[in-house]
Amino acid sequence: MAGINGSVSWGIVPTANANSNLASMSFGYRGNYLISANDQLRYQIQWFNGSAVTEGSEASASNWTGSKGDLASVVFKVYATTDSTLSNIGDWDLIGTISKARDISNRKYTDGSAPVGHRFTIDISQLVSDQLSYSLVPINKGTWQSYKWGGMNGGLTMQDNVIGSTAPAGSAISEYNVSQNGTFRRVRVTAEWKVINGDGEIIAATGTPTKTSTDISVINSVNQFETDNVYYLDQFNHGSEVILTAARPQRFNSNCPNWYYSDAGFSSPVALKKPVRMDEQAEWLYWYVNSIKAKTLSTKYFAQYRLTGKTFDEDGATENDFVLSDFNSTLDLEVTGAYQTFAHSQNRMVVQNVSPDFINNNAYVPANDYLPLSSAGTVITPDTYAYRLTLEGIVNTGTTGSPTWVTFPQGATYWYKIDRESANLTYGFVRFHWLNRMGGIDSYTAKKDLTEGLTISRDVIERKSGDRTWGQDDQYRVTPNTHTLTDDDYISNTMRGQDTYKGGREVLNVNAERVQSVYTDPLNIPTSKWLQEIMTSPNVWIEMDTLATERNNTQNPYQRPSTKGYIPVIITNSDIETVNQSEGLVKFNIEYTLAHKVQTQRN
Repeated sequence: MAGINGSVSWGIVPTANANSNLASMSFGYRGNYLISANDQLRYQIQWFNGSAVTEGSEASASNWTGSKGDLASVVFKVYATTDSTLSNIGDWDLIGTISKARDISNRKYTDGSAPVGHRFTIDISQLVSDQLSYSLVPINKGTWQSYKWGGMNGGLTMQDNVIGSTAPAGSAISEYNVSQNGTFRRVRVTAEWKVINGDGEIIAATGTPTKTSTDISVINSVNQFETDNVYYLDQFNHGSEVILTAARPQRFNSNCPNWYYSDAGFSSPVALKKPVRMDEQAEWLYWYVNSIKAKTLSTKYFAQYRLTGKTFDEDGATENDFVLSDFNSTLDLEVTGAYQTFAHSQNRMVVQNVSPDFINNNAYVPANDYLPLSSAGTVITPDTYAYRLTLEGIVNTGTTGSPTWVTFPQGATYWYKIDRESANLTYGFVRFHWLNRMGGIDSYTAKKDLTEGLTISRDVIERKSGDRTWGQDDQYRVTPNTHTLTDDDYISNTMRGQDTYKGGREVLNVNAERVQSVYTDPLNIPTSKWLQEIMTSPNVWIEMDTLATERNNTQNPYQRPSTKGYIPVIITNSDIETVNQSEGLVKFNIEYTLAHKVQTQRN
């Protein structure tokens, strides 16, 4: 049995902690729950043994007394999960173990003295970010199947050589080729100790409790060093104890400027009513749900948690109301009496399809009750100019038999404008989807001056030339006999000589890529700043209707409910052209190549 001299405590941690020496000197008292995996994620253990140990002194074997020794190193274990229901750390995924010696010694700027104690600090951001990627939802589906596994994940490539486990011969459904949701993880860190004993050996401490951090949630977002706030509590973390304000709008995971913190009606001061075409089947809203409850009714459970929509004509007159709630299937429920309501704690990313085509085929009529909702039918009509979406929760403050419904806004309001430009124009439409800087998926349709082509390069080698010095006659002569050659005398036509068709310089490989370019519509400055994310995203797709995607739809319309599919592309260049300088309008020319090369033969 080996223990530690003195005491250990958490120092720097990503969230508020009473033992953190940074707890009272950072933004919002470091009261963050939702954090970028691509920012610093520092964890620090502090070791104190009175004033005898400073950063100017080393751990020593001479201090071994009573089976206790100086702290020599800390073993940090980093765990992650997408399952919010797991409380036992043994059920989480161990994604990394880091053994850390003490930090480099510091010195006081006035007299050069060293601070009391030793510190052991790690940064797990790269370890965690390697767990994250993206999660697409199949086009024309409402949401993904499970928040734990997400949709079409770009995470770790799984082996696909194992069929399912049911029946001796296996099953077509395999549990071995599935990746966890690429958009988020819950992270927990534990710390264990190694001490130096009387013989100078580094041994594991036993009988001393380990330290376990509070949980944090990380998303695959990025912050710009010069401009962005690295803390998401006020902006993107959908929690219960927040009343919507301009400073705390509860936004979805996108920087598209089509939102306002409150429902201000048709004249809402948004920089962009985002254009969407009537035939589009994939327009997404991603958001992180910490908890679901109302600030003023924290003991109550929501009977409904939904996106409520409203359509408007060009004059701003209200047309139709509708509800989208496909994402409810990925939330945890709480049973209260005879009815199911939504549990307070959720801790997960959710997504909802809000495209016009999907709305018209899947939206429901709003109803403030527990009953199943009825289909709303065609709510986006030929007269519809725009629609807005607001996240809200509904609570019954009365009784089951005599309900009193109270609605609580749960997020900012988002606006969309119907783009009715004909699809039969001479130029093409290109629908882009990309991993945005907030870890969600954004979409935009560019439809000006589409061009297509091939870029080709060749690897050329020089080979031995064929023999052209002679060729076989149609007969040969061995005196005194003459023999006429027949086909039976030949194994191959190459035996005839005159092989002028081969040799010399030849093409070994042809490298061919399909390249395209397209212009956007004129964009205002806020919109152009948002759309720049296409150029910087590591994951970009275009929608295409191909023989493969059509076949997928025919084979399994539930899994692939659209004939369109995501085709990966690589953005190769982009130009910005000023359209109207006085109004600040610009347009982008986006050049890209399909990620899958044109297949060619090898010589």
